[in-house]
Amino acid sequence: MKATAEIQVIPIGAGVSVRTHVKRAHQLLADSGLQVALHAFGTNVEGELADILEAVRRVHETLHAEGVIRLATAIKLGTRTDKEPTLAGKLF
Repeated sequence: MKATAEIQVIPIGAGVSVRTHVKRAHQLLADSGLQVALHAFGTNVEGELADILEAVRRVHETLHAEGVIRLATAIKLGTRTDKEPTLAGKLF
C-alpha cells in the first residue's frame, strides 16, 4: 500500500543543538529509497507503507546505537484507497 508521511525525529537530552542527530535521521530516511523532501520541521516521505515504517524503525535503532539515549518521533501518515497518494498531489 502506498503512503505519504511527515516524520519529525526529536532527540531528547542530546544537548542544546540536535542538528547532527536530525541530519543523521534525515540521511537514513533518504538512504531508505523512499522519496524524501526535507523541510524546516521534519521530512516528508512517499513510498510503500511498510518501507516507511521500516525506515522509522531503522532511524531509531541507528541513532540509539550511535549514542542518542532518547528519541521522540511524530509521524503524520496518510493512505488512500481511491488513488495513489503522492507528495506532489498534496501541494495543490
